[in-house]
Amino acid sequence: MMASAANNNASTLAPALQQQLETMLHFWQHLMPDPVHGGFWGAMNNDLQVIPQASKGCVLHARILWTFSSAAQQLANSSYTDCADDCYRFFQHFFDPEHGGVYWSLRYNGSPLDTKKQVYAQAFAIYGLAAYYQLRQQPAVLQQAVHLYQLLETHSLDKTAGGYFEAFSRQWGELPDLRLSEKDANEKKTMNTHLHVLEAYTALYRVWPHQQLLQSLLHLLQMFQTHILTNQYSMGLFFDEHWQRKDQQVSFGHNIEASWLLQEAAEATGDEAWITWSRELAVAMARQAIAGIDSDGGMWHEMNAATGHWQKEKHWWPQAEAMVGYYNAWQNSGDAALLQQSLRSWQFVQRYLLDSRTGEWFWGIDANYQRLPNEDFAGFWKCPYHNGRAYLELLKRMAANNE
Repeated sequence: MMASAANNNASTLAPALQQQLETMLHFWQHLMPDPVHGGFWGAMNNDLQVIPQASKGCVLHARILWTFSSAAQQLANSSYTDCADDCYRFFQHFFDPEHGGVYWSLRYNGSPLDTKKQVYAQAFAIYGLAAYYQLRQQPAVLQQAVHLYQLLETHSLDKTAGGYFEAFSRQWGELPDLRLSEKDANEKKTMNTHLHVLEAYTALYRVWPHQQLLQSLLHLLQMFQTHILTNQYSMGLFFDEHWQRKDQQVSFGHNIEASWLLQEAAEATGDEAWITWSRELAVAMARQAIAGIDSDGGMWHEMNAATGHWQKEKHWWPQAEAMVGYYNAWQNSGDAALLQQSLRSWQFVQRYLLDSRTGEWFWGIDANYQRLPNEDFAGFWKCPYHNGRAYLELLKRMAANNE
């Protein structure tokens, strides 16, 4: 298929993508807000049953704040603005008034639960606040985002080896357990946190183009180029403080996500050398990640490069990132096969993950196409961020291509 024909095929999807986005956001607007304690319910299962006393995550609420703020701007829907306003008001409960920064989690009633300062959570707070400031233009919102940035530069930035340390106590002291979740390695630096600090700083730079922040963005790009990316156009996941790699995993979802987020960051800086590097890298990383695509168009979760063992699960978020990453790679290269993979990723979602009741996506399926048990339908890690962002990105890019 020629590139122009492929683009026409993709563009006809825009109305369907917008309809699915609006259906999903309607679910989050009407079934997920906690009417008693505020914010959003901490968890809901696949039967759409709320778990009323589930803890409320900072990352969950920051991502919802970003999603509704971004959707309100892009789709000009005032009801999304109202939802963003409600989320922002509740989000104030996550701020630590004594030591600064945001808590990792709250109890269901909004009181502090886990008060550690996970850098990943600080990054998503910046990300959500930057989008909300772009929507509302309230100086106090920008001030909160900038203050979180300054806290990370003060406490988390490694001024010797570069990059950012993973987590701290409430008082910004040392913490024995640095992990985001039990499945992670307990290491001082991770790809995942660096990727989302980069994402957050990019969003903040759009609304606060400060010279210091620009240098921070350039520093992060250098860390990816020098330490995190491998010569196989993949990324290491876990590192010690000296950037010695501590894993052998290939995370296909993170690779395809980073392919376009690194380019987004480079383009925000305006540095032509980094922009050229990032665009070439985006195509190379997308092509490398094809190794994680099954014959049905879905992306597997992970593979251990040392043992050859595959985690034969297909989670929702790599499919969302593949939709954007392959579309972006096609825009950079004109290679219609990359656009076709973006479309195949969406087709896989429609066939296996999309919930007809709500427009949300299920967590994932196993190698036998069985839905993964005991995973949230919505919750601490599951919200309209990866898929909501995929819809918004594709709609924006398709509209630009048709101008």
